[in-house]
Amino acid sequence: MTLKCGIVGLPNVGKSTLFNALTNSSKAQAANFPFCTIEPNIGIVPVLDERVDTLEKISNSKKKIYTSISFIDIAGLVKGASSGEGLGNKFLSHIREVDAVIHMIRCFDSDKIQNVNENVDPVRDLQIIDTEIKLADIQSIEKRLDKINRKKNDEIINEILESALNIINNDKKIELLFDNYSEQELKTTGLLSLKPKIYVCNVDEKSISMGNKYTDKFKSIYGEDKTIIISAEIENQINQLGDKEKQEYMNMLNIENTSLNNLIRKGYKLLNIETFFTSGPEETRAWTIKKNSLAPKAAGEIHSDFEKGFIRAETVSYDDFVNLNGWVNSKEKGKMRLEGKDYIVKDGDILNFRFNT
Repeated sequence: MTLKCGIVGLPNVGKSTLFNALTNSSKAQAANFPFCTIEPNIGIVPVLDERVDTLEKISNSKKKIYTSISFIDIAGLVKGASSGEGLGNKFLSHIREVDAVIHMIRCFDSDKIQNVNENVDPVRDLQIIDTEIKLADIQSIEKRLDKINRKKNDEIINEILESALNIINNDKKIELLFDNYSEQELKTTGLLSLKPKIYVCNVDEKSISMGNKYTDKFKSIYGEDKTIIISAEIENQINQLGDKEKQEYMNMLNIENTSLNNLIRKGYKLLNIETFFTSGPEETRAWTIKKNSLAPKAAGEIHSDFEKGFIRAETVSYDDFVNLNGWVNSKEKGKMRLEGKDYIVKDGDILNFRFNT
């Protein structure tokens, strides 16, 4: 599975600059006026994993393939988007297509970059976006619960939609739905408010390490678990440098990880994603699956026939595979296991599937 993350926010908060930094490109036009991005830009980025490099060497593979993540730069949203203001309808339709939403929040002062509001207030800006998304959900729910459409829905869907409408109208947290319904049941509703969220506070250079009054205020309300502080402009500059210069510049600014690494780590944690590997002479490859996935489901990530005809999975943990230098020694030392349909795949497992055709 390829994780799809949509970058959203008000106009001129740095979405396209962040997109260019993440994808190491200049595909997204970044300019000092609203709606610079009309159609979403899409960039697919490999998730560099040192474990792939290590396994490639051990198996002497002809090629290696990292898993990937897609970033989508979505046009800036304005107040009234749910009623079609600005690029509202198009904006909201693009959000429906992503797995997770990266909320880009302006947390810097600048006379040179226009602000669609009269002052910098990250909490207010996020509330504008949240409100428009909730209003769009209300419209969607009411349409699906009218007399004609209600009959087409499953009973459980109608129940969830009614609960969601009550929660939104009473200004409660939409996440309360997870207390009574499964993730899969909620996913079928297509509600935008339920999309997993990561908050990116875009700051100036002097605020990269410690943040500032804007990020402090934001984190006091929305917490630190889902919040990342970066400077999109600085990240973009870093990506223009060679490896040695890049590391020196990051050290000078006291930046430990790039925004890409931080977002991948947050995204994987938020979406409960982990990685397994296949490795042999032809290819070493990383695959992503939901945590607690069973072995047949993991096999299905490679090919649907693998899941349908699943027999067993030859399984070695990453540490054992590395310490014993591959499949042969792992098998001889009793570290290779034959796991069945009920096996829960663990992060780092190296798997070889046996299946009927």
